[in-house]
Amino acid sequence: MALDFLKRMMRATAPADLPEADARSAIAAVLVMAARADDQYGADESQVVDDVLMSRFGLDAAGAAKLRAEGENAELESIDMYQFTRAIRAAIPIEDRIAIVEALWKVVLADGARDPHEDTLMRQLVDRLGLSPMDSALARQRVQGGGSIQA
Repeated sequence: MALDFLKRMMRATAPADLPEADARSAIAAVLVMAARADDQYGADESQVVDDVLMSRFGLDAAGAAKLRAEGENAELESIDMYQFTRAIRAAIPIEDRIAIVEALWKVVLADGARDPHEDTLMRQLVDRLGLSPMDSALARQRVQGGGSIQA
């Protein structure tokens, strides 16, 4: 199933070509990618991913867990982040991409520590989502300030 999803994302040439469910799965995959960046993917981080997915898509706990599992599978089968960031950048307006970066920071910071691998991944994701380092820094500050975060 994840392989079919990855093939559809690579074939999409415009936002209209990407089904909403695939855009959701791409967001779930980058959230999982951020959670796994430090090789410490625990219950706290998976719960933050679920919380973000529930908030963003209006899902219940079971729906968020299912979408997270789709993201986990897609992330495991992917070669790199390009197909996910390409799909998100094509299908999601810039304001929502900034909110996604806030959610990514929320996941990265869920364990209370920043790892160099997480910082590197965040720089790459932000760039490939068409955002600036300043957008990322402001998003991180909002997350660390304890404001409400939605992806």
